[in-house]
Amino acid sequence: MPGDSRRPRSGNGSQQGSGTSGGRPQNRGAPSGSGSGDQKKGGGKPKPKESTKRQAMLNTHRINPFKYDMNEVLSASSMDPAKSSAFLATVIAKASRVSTRDAKDFAKTYVTNGDLTKEEFDKISKLLDRYSKYR
Repeated sequence: MPGDSRRPRSGNGSQQGSGTSGGRPQNRGAPSGSGSGDQKKGGGKPKPKESTKRQAMLNTHRINPFKYDMNEVLSASSMDPAKSSAFLATVIAKASRVSTRDAKDFAKTYVTNGDLTKEEFDKISKLLDRYSKYR
């Protein structure tokens, strides 16, 4: 079939020596000389999970009521509105990802700077305690 262009022609009519097609697909992702035989493929005992101490963190299911209550406290404070939104975002991030203790420490820095009063800090601490859970 000299006019058949569907199949590429090989030099000797055999694809045995080319190594690019036919048979198994080649493993191009593995580095050369990696010695894949010495890697474990599961099985055996799993490592015991190291337990960490549970910490109080912001309950993310109740984040909207927390934001509402925090906005009430911050709107009554003397803090600049642009600064208060950044403050609120940082408090939420620290309380939901690290711990409420770190969020309280962050809020305490604003008390020492004079942006928050001690009473406002106490209200924020109570809100963090009310909307937190141990995890």
